[in-house]
Amino acid sequence: MYSDFKSYLQKEISDIREAGLYKSERIIVSPQGAEIELNTGQKVLNFCANNYLGLSNNPQLIEAAKKALDSHGYGMSSVRFICGTTNLHKELEAKIAEFFGTEDTILYAACFDANGGVFEPLLNEQDAIISDSLNHASIIDGVRLCKAQRFRYENANVEDLEKQLIAAKDCRFKLIVTDGVFSMDGNVAPLDKIYQLAEKYNAMIMVDESHSAGVVGETGRGVTEHFNLKGKIEIITGTLGKAFGGAIGGFTTGKKEIIEMLRQRSRPYLFSNSIPPMVVAAGIKMLEMMSATNELQDKLHFNTKYFMEKMSNIGFDIKPTQSAICAVMLYEAKLAQDFAAKLLEEGIYVIGFSYPVVPKGLARIRVQLSAAHEIHHLDKAIYAFTKVGKEMGVIN
Repeated sequence: MYSDFKSYLQKEISDIREAGLYKSERIIVSPQGAEIELNTGQKVLNFCANNYLGLSNNPQLIEAAKKALDSHGYGMSSVRFICGTTNLHKELEAKIAEFFGTEDTILYAACFDANGGVFEPLLNEQDAIISDSLNHASIIDGVRLCKAQRFRYENANVEDLEKQLIAAKDCRFKLIVTDGVFSMDGNVAPLDKIYQLAEKYNAMIMVDESHSAGVVGETGRGVTEHFNLKGKIEIITGTLGKAFGGAIGGFTTGKKEIIEMLRQRSRPYLFSNSIPPMVVAAGIKMLEMMSATNELQDKLHFNTKYFMEKMSNIGFDIKPTQSAICAVMLYEAKLAQDFAAKLLEEGIYVIGFSYPVVPKGLARIRVQLSAAHEIHHLDKAIYAFTKVGKEMGVIN
């Protein structure tokens, strides 16, 4: 029975390869950090991890996780409402709410689950979801699971957003949904203007802070801090898998009634195991560290500004950013793949992004800066980009 389908898949995979869109997986044999080792024995500088604050291999987080293994064991073997809730889970939820200035928090296995489980319990066919066109795939999938009417506005375009709000005027409840930082371009959502429109048209707001929490804002509280809207947004989703230690786990934080309803009805929460206590304990420690000092955020902001200015001055086509994401535009999929392969030969680990991750004709290399990077790491990457860029005719 499988033979015909096998032939079909082989043809599709072959077409993906020929189009330069095939995604290979490189194998790392060291902890995550500014410098990593591959299974080939090559040591390279990593510029494509979501390790924004350099905490993925932080000794304090590792120690907190080890202590939790001794005190609370390895896994919970249960969902939260049966026997999957520990004091550590409740403590982390409270600390996340305090960090963002919200009322309550609910933990998920990943932010994909948080976004997938937020819409359906809260809204129905009487309501409207107005979503940014470049929102993360998890938001798109979550919206599809909900019966609410769907409206989409052009990326970060508040004029188009207003048109969609007018189109949705007869709906009962209206929810504007946006990424805080758009992961492929690095731009920040204009949350101040979105908030003004939400007030004007009696709408609520949901922001995914996955790529902005720990990064954007003076103290890393994300776009709500950046626009002085802390505590004013109804729903925030985010992850522990990026700036917050780089492991796994997601969350939704916001108004207490919303969180309470998600505990009762959100399917990914009700039907997935609790995240392991060791991950939760490391998350608690991470928030304590971030609340004690702003050193890592300051270093990340410096590294980002340094790298962006140098790359722009050299002549690379760089998308403007207020985050730690630097999109080096190459436009052609095969060029992006080949460019990344040559950079690896120079000891710089990056990935070429092309369709369907980004729109056709907008291939790029996404460079992600980290507080783990030192100036000599940045300079080596800039030198390699320059060398490869000249060899491939991207810059003069």
